[in-house]
Amino acid sequence: MKAHRSTAGGFFLIALAGLGLAAFAGTGLKTGPGLHSAMPAGYDVIMLKPSGETLSLMGLIECPEIEGAQHVAVGSKARLISANGNTIQKFPQHFSFRVTASLRKIFLDSPSASVDLTEDPRELLLHLKFRVRAYHALESREIAAESVEMIGMPADVPYDERVYRINVNAANIPITDRLVIEVLAPQGELLMHFTFSLL
Repeated sequence: MKAHRSTAGGFFLIALAGLGLAAFAGTGLKTGPGLHSAMPAGYDVIMLKPSGETLSLMGLIECPEIEGAQHVAVGSKARLISANGNTIQKFPQHFSFRVTASLRKIFLDSPSASVDLTEDPRELLLHLKFRVRAYHALESREIAAESVEMIGMPADVPYDERVYRINVNAANIPITDRLVIEVLAPQGELLMHFTFSLL
């Protein structure tokens, strides 16, 4: 699966369409020099075969501890300074990825890829899996999520959109690393990934 697309145009279309707003209500975007506690992580559109339905996946990073943090310098001298002036050297211990999976026509983008799935698309939304990895240069290791919860519409109510919150404990991970959450089909096929990097 290709890397996720830019968020700017996609989230503008969400606002226009008025779809999936419940998943993003009350969150801020990364604007200006400071970071915010909620930041879009990207989106993509996938064609599901043989049903012909399109699956839109959208990611949001929720991390209250980085609210107001600012980048100082770039390259090898880059630093991240917290709102109270301290240098941040490690990822906040607790944060979450919020992933919205929707069968609605949210984006104008054409599908970037297709996936063969025999199950009903709405059942797919209910059984997505997630895997979190930490990358240090070319090395990676898996991090067990603290919890995965479906929020919003109850699972027993038929619906064309599902929202998941994946809570992560990132204790002792330096901010020079990057964290990636992979969205997987029930059979384990990679559908998309979202990246959380601070430098």
